[in-house]
Amino acid sequence: MKPQKRIHFIRILMILMIMVLSISLYPLAICGNEQGGLVLVTELNGVVGISMENYVQKVLDSAKDQGAMLVVFQLDTPGGLVSSMRAITNTIMDSPVPVLVWVSPRGARAASAGAFIVQSASIAAMSPGTNIGAAHPVQASGGDVPDEEMNKKITNDLAAQMRSLAQMHGRNSEICSKMVTESISLTAEEAKKDNVIDLLESELSSLLTKTDGMQIKVEGKERVFSLKGYEIVRMEMTPREKILQFISSPTVAYLLLMVGIYAIIFEVLSPGGFVMGVSGAVMVILGAYGLRMLPVNSAGIILLVVGIAVMVLDLFVGGIGILSLFGIAAMIFGSLIVFKAPGGELLNVSMNVIIGAVVAISLFFLLAIAFVLRTLRTKASSGQEGLVGKVAFTVEDLSPDGLVKCHGEIWKARSNSGEEIPVGTNTRVVKTQGLLLFVEVESSDDQQKGDVVK
Repeated sequence: MKPQKRIHFIRILMILMIMVLSISLYPLAICGNEQGGLVLVTELNGVVGISMENYVQKVLDSAKDQGAMLVVFQLDTPGGLVSSMRAITNTIMDSPVPVLVWVSPRGARAASAGAFIVQSASIAAMSPGTNIGAAHPVQASGGDVPDEEMNKKITNDLAAQMRSLAQMHGRNSEICSKMVTESISLTAEEAKKDNVIDLLESELSSLLTKTDGMQIKVEGKERVFSLKGYEIVRMEMTPREKILQFISSPTVAYLLLMVGIYAIIFEVLSPGGFVMGVSGAVMVILGAYGLRMLPVNSAGIILLVVGIAVMVLDLFVGGIGILSLFGIAAMIFGSLIVFKAPGGELLNVSMNVIIGAVVAISLFFLLAIAFVLRTLRTKASSGQEGLVGKVAFTVEDLSPDGLVKCHGEIWKARSNSGEEIPVGTNTRVVKTQGLLLFVEVESSDDQQKGDVVK
């Protein structure tokens, strides 16, 4: 065979091989989309806030880009922000990739805002030993919304949203609504019995097996879910996202801010180092960033800062604690209103943490004030003022000026009465003027005490 014909033959052979390979791979690609593919599994732990909201969006975008068949959110949350909850539920419902929200492991909960997230999923599941519910709206401080009419409006609005989510996926909307209106909480077994969730399973593999063939709703459209030949891919938060999720907790953000301010004040009152000042500045920055990710009331922040500033001022002006009392009151009130509603109706900040932080800082400043007052009443024991009342031994005649020995040092001295005092006499310092000591001869009573210098 000639070289040119050989090259031509090889080219034709390669084209045929490519065509055969393409035809053989085409059914596999279809099979991968219909009967196999990726199942993306990730955890959602902690407070429902902006950090979690951004992470859910990131996961679902990644699932769409990778052509995943299913996203499994393993949920454990005490609740959080209404605004973030609404954003998360909207993102889940708009996702072209089916979403399974699984309350797990044992001991986990989908409380408050978490209950809404569960109901928004195409498939809702729980592990035995978990619970769901208690979604009645409260203020950020944990109490009911004070305005009765406003409380009623917020409750009705959230109850309607809960019913809408449950009805969309064919679940018990009446029981789900009572989670908001009556704050009921259900165990996993009760939720399955009352048709609040779809599946009850403690193992992920068994849970995924049960989803095969289920009738679900994705992007508002009914479809039969098929899950065969899947591959589980676990996705975790990056270290940056974990830090943001941690500091976006209201309790952590509040403590970081308070402890950071406390550390900076300690550095100002006791200068000479930098560890407390630098660490305090870092904590304040982190706390401020965490608060920025929450619905914060600026008046609450101002009251917190003013309260601490007033207490510091009380130290510098040598007050008797009156200013500190006003500072404590400002800190308490600022702590109670630092997270505003609406927007934080489902955010329950630990009152024990607020009370503990305010009490700890208040006690510190009250003790500091007590030490300041004690110091003001204590006679000076160092410097020239500390020499007043001390014994000085004349090392030369004072007529009326001369030299004396006091505290092992030679000082210029003057007779306070103007009379001459001979050398070798024990005198007592009555006052100072610059580096000059004014002395007078000791009385007999002082000499009997044995307070003699030679």
